[in-house]
Amino acid sequence: MSTFAAKAQESDRELDLGGAVRFNYGWLDYGDNPGADLELVRIDAKGNAGPAFFSLQYRWYDGFHAVHHAWAGWKIDESSDIRAGIQQVPFGLLPYASNSFWFGSGYYLGIEDDYDLGVVWRRDDGAHRFHVGAFSGDEYGTGARYDRYSFDVATTEDLPYRERERLNLRYENVRDWNDGELALGASLFTGRVENRIEGEKYGHDGAALHAQWKRGQLTMQAQWARYRYRIDESRIAMSAFDFPFEIAAEADVPTFNVAYALPQTGWFDGITCYNNLSMTSPVDDDAGLRESWQNVTGCSFAKGKMFTYVDWIAGKNMWFVGGSGIGVDEPGSNRWRSRLNVNVGFYF
Repeated sequence: MSTFAAKAQESDRELDLGGAVRFNYGWLDYGDNPGADLELVRIDAKGNAGPAFFSLQYRWYDGFHAVHHAWAGWKIDESSDIRAGIQQVPFGLLPYASNSFWFGSGYYLGIEDDYDLGVVWRRDDGAHRFHVGAFSGDEYGTGARYDRYSFDVATTEDLPYRERERLNLRYENVRDWNDGELALGASLFTGRVENRIEGEKYGHDGAALHAQWKRGQLTMQAQWARYRYRIDESRIAMSAFDFPFEIAAEADVPTFNVAYALPQTGWFDGITCYNNLSMTSPVDDDAGLRESWQNVTGCSFAKGKMFTYVDWIAGKNMWFVGGSGIGVDEPGSNRWRSRLNVNVGFYF
């Protein structure tokens, strides 16, 4: 038995139970205001017994409920482990290419904070961080289910596709630079999507270059990503939160974020202000496609068990800010729209 395994068996077993309740207020400049409501109730559980460990989270939203993640893992040694189940797909900046409650454009395209069913090997060896993941498809194994947390390929009448197998590779190097910590990385994935009517499978691949620099209270993030569905159509459908919509089948997704943690003063334990800018630029020269923009300016406020986001979200041709899709050209979508959003959460 290895020294690491012996130490792991001697460690105490642990089980942590938790959860959260969040409330949301929204004001829109492009439609009826949703006002204030209960946005989320969730439960969490995590624990370990020797080298084995697990984590799960389930969520209830208005009108539907969905798994967030549910996986079990095994520590191979002090630097690496392997995890199996519904878990975050290792691609791009981790854990998020954003700072706000509404994430960046990549989230709605399925390349940021995406959770699917698979196996992931992770290694954090000093300056080097590795991820290798193999996924069987989306978290439910069907594109016909729209009530989910993370965005996946949707099966619709016009675009009857679903996600199938996929391989993800991610590497990141962390070093000191200019009195701060610089993390430079690259991500790749390749896989397939299936046409549910014809039974044919088509390629699905993507790549990203990403960087994050932290110096004191300042954090800067930059990422370029490209995804591609090698299908015959110029669009494909995605879904989450009970709604399907269409996106460009191939696009570049640049992102640039700045965040600053204010010195602790007054009543709050911490305040972080940020600006997150991202866009979706279709690669194909198609009359039915057009670039989409999203910019989120806001601050997060922490106090004990309470965590609050106050965001001003502006979007042009962007799905959740009055647009009909992302990277697609539909009448009335090509103008800037915005919303004020306040999300107050209590975490236990």
